[in-house]
Amino acid sequence: MRIKELLIPILAIAVAIPVLAQTPPKPPSAADMAKRQVKTLTTLLSLTSAQQQQAITIYTNAATAQRAIVENDKGNHDALRAAIKNNDSATIDLVAGTIAQNIAQLTSIKAKADAAFYQILTSDQQTRLSDLENEHLGPWDGPGGPGGPPAAMGFR
Repeated sequence: MRIKELLIPILAIAVAIPVLAQTPPKPPSAADMAKRQVKTLTTLLSLTSAQQQQAITIYTNAATAQRAIVENDKGNHDALRAAIKNNDSATIDLVAGTIAQNIAQLTSIKAKADAAFYQILTSDQQTRLSDLENEHLGPWDGPGGPGGPPAAMGFR
């Protein structure tokens, strides 16, 4: 009986070590995210090869710019958590304002990319995109609704 009692934790540790030793998956690159997005847009809107290449460039540039803001914003969220724990209202207001500015920048980058993408569409594709949006099936149908941000053009 004593061997079984020792064997179970040892086996559990032996199984857990390889799982814990794995490095977390790396997030997709900006180019990979753009390619995945363009693949969906191609399916929905029948993009030409030229449109696909333009869209990949547009959305890669946007994702790169957004990623830089998000990375820089991690420190702001840490500072906000610390201010909350310290009940530091002045710092909460300051950091919240900075985070809000970053959200505005992210929204602007996304909207400008979507505007650039919209301009490369034919009138038929623009109509199809509008139809999809009206049916709440489009790639730019945002997370609006009660309690959510307003639905704005944008795929991501």
